[in-house]
Amino acid sequence: MRWSYNLERSVSTALWLFGLAALVALMVIVGGATRLTGSGLSITEWRPVTGILPPMSEAGWAAEFAKYQHIPQYRLVNLGMPLGQFKALYWWEWAHRLLGRLVGVAFLLPFVVLLVARRLPKRLVWRCVAIFGLGALQGLAGWWMVASGLEKNVLVAPERLAIHLGLALLILVACVWTGLEAWFGRARAGGHPADPVWIRGAVGLVLIVFLQAMLGALVAGNQAGRIYTDWPLMDGRFFPAAYALKGEGVWSVLAHSQAAVQFNHRMVGYLLFLSALAYFAGVSRGFAPPPVKRLALWMAGAVMLQALLGVMTLRMATPVWLGLLHQSGAVAVLTLATMLAWRVRRA
Repeated sequence: MRWSYNLERSVSTALWLFGLAALVALMVIVGGATRLTGSGLSITEWRPVTGILPPMSEAGWAAEFAKYQHIPQYRLVNLGMPLGQFKALYWWEWAHRLLGRLVGVAFLLPFVVLLVARRLPKRLVWRCVAIFGLGALQGLAGWWMVASGLEKNVLVAPERLAIHLGLALLILVACVWTGLEAWFGRARAGGHPADPVWIRGAVGLVLIVFLQAMLGALVAGNQAGRIYTDWPLMDGRFFPAAYALKGEGVWSVLAHSQAAVQFNHRMVGYLLFLSALAYFAGVSRGFAPPPVKRLALWMAGAVMLQALLGVMTLRMATPVWLGLLHQSGAVAVLTLATMLAWRVRRA
C-alpha cells in the first residue's frame, strides 16, 4: 500500500498532538511543583529505565535517603530531615520524571501507528520527528539541570532551569502549531492573507510570552519571588539599588542577581500587557475575521489575569499553590498566543 501523499487533513493526528501538548503542559506544572517544594534534587541518579520503579521496601527508601544525604542541599538546608519528609520530596520528583517517560511513550507509539496506517500527512512527518528530537534533548537537559545542584550548590543553576523549561515550552508550541496544521490542512489557494504587520505582531506576542517565561524561570531559579514583595516599587524604588553589585559581570547580573531577574521579569510583563491590549484593539478595528478577534480577546484577557496572578504571587511571597497557578497561567497564555499567530497567518 502506497503512502497517501494527498492526505492534507488528519483529525487523528491533530488529536494526538493536542493530547501531547496537554501532557507537556501537565509536566511543566508538575515540574513547577518540584521546584516550589524543593523536591528537584531528591533523586540523585539518572536511571531512564530502572528509575521507573520507586523504592519498594524500607531498605530501598533508606538507600535513596542515604544518597540524598551526601549532597549539599541536605547538609546545608535540610539537615536532620526525617525520612517521611524526604519521601514527600521524592514522590514529586518521581512523578515529574514518570510524566517525562509517559510523554515519550505517548509520542512514539501513536506516531508509529499513524505512520503505518498512512494517517499522518507526509508534510508533517519531519515536523513530528523534530518534536521527538526536542523531547529527547529535553530529557538530557533535565538531568544536566539536576546535576548542577548535586556537588557544590543547594539549588540547580537558574540558567539550566530556564533552558529546561524553554525546551518544554518549545515542544508545547510545536505540538499546538502542528496539531492545527493537521486539523485544518493546507491553506486554501486563492485566500486573502492577513497584512504582514498583523502577522509579525502575532509572532512577536509569542516571542514576548516565551521571553517572559524564561525570565520567570530565572526568578524561580534564584528564589527571587520571595524578596522585593512590594509592588509596583522594589524596596521602595522603581529601579532596585542591588540590580548590579560591584564586581559582578554582565552574565552574573542577568542570570544570578535576584534584584535584576525580578526587575527584568516585571518590565517584560508590562511590555506583554500593553502589547496584548494594543494588538486586540488593533485587530478589533482592522481586517480581522471573527475567529481572530475572539482569540485576540482571549489572549488579552489571559494576559490581564496572568498579570494579576503575578502581582498576587509576589505580594504573598510565592506560596506553592499560587506559584503553580501563575505557572499554569503562563502555559495558557503561550498556548493562546500560538493559536493566535497560527490563525492570523490563515486570515
